[in-house]
Amino acid sequence: MATVLSVSGSPSPRSRTARLLRHLDARLAAQGHEVVPLDVRSLPPEALHGADVAHPAVAEAAALFARADGVVIGTPVYKAAYSGLLKSLLDLLPQYALAGKTVLPLATGGTTAHVLAIDYALRPVLSSMGAAHIVQGWFTLDRDITAGPDGGITVAPAAAEALGQVVDEFSRALGRNDSVLAAAS
Repeated sequence: MATVLSVSGSPSPRSRTARLLRHLDARLAAQGHEVVPLDVRSLPPEALHGADVAHPAVAEAAALFARADGVVIGTPVYKAAYSGLLKSLLDLLPQYALAGKTVLPLATGGTTAHVLAIDYALRPVLSSMGAAHIVQGWFTLDRDITAGPDGGITVAPAAAEALGQVVDEFSRALGRNDSVLAAAS
């Protein structure tokens, strides 16, 4: 079907955000998509902080964005905004790195006071980067994600159902984009 880049903008190695993304990656893979995970924290800090767009790791990340049909962007919310680490990467990508792509924004956080961070902080940036379609995102409370000792997670039933719906809508939107692209060729 489609190639999906699954980007975690969390700086934490034990991140609920990254674990949630990997959990959702499995759902997308089961739907026939090729999923490529990217943890921004694995990129060299000196390249991100020094805005080194020529650094091989940054160039490879940009190439992953270019090859993807769709992009899932996950971030923890800190002080009502997406992570600075994610911002560092987005700033180094070409202006229209998301042109023609379907994008699913996801966020995690400790309180519902941050639920609109996707719409007022992240969505405008994704739109300015040329995303063809930004599907309805989802905010998951930290308390609804329980990390297991094996690196997996358990998601509270109501949150799991909502996440399943947004991921399935993203998958359907990817299929519609494939149909539109095929018709245009």
